[in-house]
Amino acid sequence: MISINDLSYYIGDRPIYDNASLFIGPKDRIGLIGLNGTGKSTLLKMIVGDVQKTSGEINMSNETTIGFLNQDLLSYMTDDSILQVAMQAFKETLKLQEQIDQVLKEMEENYRDELVDQLAKLQDRFETNEGYSMQAKAEEILEGIGFSTEDLQRPLREFSGGWRMRVMLAKLLLEKPSLLMLDEPTNHLDLPSIQWLETYLQSYEGACIIVSHDRRFLNASINKIVEVSGYQLNLYSGNYDFYLKEKEMRNEIQQNAFENQQQKIREAERFIERFKAKATKAKQAQSRVKMLEKMDRINAVVDDTPQVDFKFTFRTKSGRHVARLQNVSKSYDDLEILENTDAHIERGDKIAFIGANGKGKSTALRIVAGTEPHEGTVETGHNVTTAFYAQHQLEALNVENEILEELKQAGSGKTEQELRGVLGCFLFSDDEVFKKIKVLSGGEKSRVALAKTLISESNFLMLDEPTNHLDMMSVGILVQALKQFEGTFLLVSHDRDFISKVATKIWYIEDKQIKEYPGTYEEWEWWYNKEQEKKKASQVETAPAKKEKTKAASPKPKPDQESKAIEKEIKQVEGKIEALEADVNRLEADLARPDIYEDQDQMSKTTNRYQSKKAELEKLNTRWEELVEKLG
Repeated sequence: MISINDLSYYIGDRPIYDNASLFIGPKDRIGLIGLNGTGKSTLLKMIVGDVQKTSGEINMSNETTIGFLNQDLLSYMTDDSILQVAMQAFKETLKLQEQIDQVLKEMEENYRDELVDQLAKLQDRFETNEGYSMQAKAEEILEGIGFSTEDLQRPLREFSGGWRMRVMLAKLLLEKPSLLMLDEPTNHLDLPSIQWLETYLQSYEGACIIVSHDRRFLNASINKIVEVSGYQLNLYSGNYDFYLKEKEMRNEIQQNAFENQQQKIREAERFIERFKAKATKAKQAQSRVKMLEKMDRINAVVDDTPQVDFKFTFRTKSGRHVARLQNVSKSYDDLEILENTDAHIERGDKIAFIGANGKGKSTALRIVAGTEPHEGTVETGHNVTTAFYAQHQLEALNVENEILEELKQAGSGKTEQELRGVLGCFLFSDDEVFKKIKVLSGGEKSRVALAKTLISESNFLMLDEPTNHLDMMSVGILVQALKQFEGTFLLVSHDRDFISKVATKIWYIEDKQIKEYPGTYEEWEWWYNKEQEKKKASQVETAPAKKEKTKAASPKPKPDQESKAIEKEIKQVEGKIEALEADVNRLEADLARPDIYEDQDQMSKTTNRYQSKKAELEKLNTRWEELVEKLG
């Protein structure tokens, strides 16, 4: 589908790619990985033509279509609703709808046979393009990635950058390009939305290239890994876990080959040195010199994974009780987040706060940090010193400071050499530590702020989405750092692999309460799934429960009565849907008959009835979905 041959790209005299090649097949789902700055996003931009290559070829067929989700889309603003923005994906079908409306308007004023023929052709193309279901598809995808039904008619302008990016993702998914390119899509998604996108991509009909630091997301979504390393595109057939094993094996083979070659070189050099002056051996010595000159040298394997040794120290050790929440409530206008909830953090707790966006995780984190107004009490324990990392912490960096100077001001007491070592772990090496904060990218600022947090000598860390904008290696560094950390931390994250490696307790919000599971993420996931299965089984068992005796006062319906009422309404709605679908099919058949257009009044009435029935059918389908969801 797309062939990349001998691709080179230079910034000045610095190579990003040097004669790199890759073929992207029509069903390939590729995870594009590599260190920050190796050119992953640049490659995607070269494929779409936004960046011009230095040399080489990128060839694709005329039929190839490309959808590209990148950070530049964050700047897109409009007063159109998010549903309208997503439906821009159906550009051709929407244009057909406009043409149909125009023809119908013309027929009202000047009925002609040629207009009837034109309308019939347009409606046939509209139906072939599945125009009658395009709105339902847009709603399904928008709700799949986290929007509520009420959100769909809100203007795009009202949403934050992350939510606007979700709308652009929905638009791309609806376009169904032959190549879908997603640059860090999980940065803008919560856990349920990430799981929904995983499932969607598994059955996606086209090819995908995904840049992501989320290991579990890549494992579930891709079938090939392309590693950007050594200015080349190195292909591995398999998911990310397979890549790690395969790379280890390739490195072992390469290292063995390197050592064998070095042994041969040493033997040849000793022979040359020993016999170059001997007339009887001079010819053989010269032959070995030529052999060494022609030899393709094998490079030694370089371990590019830095090991973290921060040697965390605390000014003081915290008391046993780090924080205690009692009867805490929080609401925004009519939206109630927490209601009289309690929670307790003890020294040494490694807690991951998980769940869907909008449930209040970040709000609860700020309440613990003391930066969010609330009802109830939050008590901080004895000798607790806190460091809080969130995306807004990037704004607190002094843009005129150099990176090294910014870390010096963190007050850790570390020497310059120690701070340079920390910065090296966060991929700032040599003279890069003297770059000013104002010239850094968002990802680089994230790394600086994170490094400041980790060296702050605080014994209680609070981290809000710390892995956003980090590459795989930086996430690995953070994992190593938190494993060495002997204090207490509470973090919010949607990266399941990251959580599973660092957390020993799980917090989540349910029924406006902070709930705790005393175990790892895998243990919580297994337990939670079992609990959901029990609830569903319980609902099925209680559905045909015995009727309650009628009382003088009208009591609140019990769960079994509610289930029975819902089942009854579902049957009623299904009957209405069946009847309406029959009406719609009959009206579609009527509108497909050419003779109906000979009677303008009859055609107008039939069209109006058809549109009315379709609207009623959509409402009933929505109601049916709501009832089924209530029933579980």
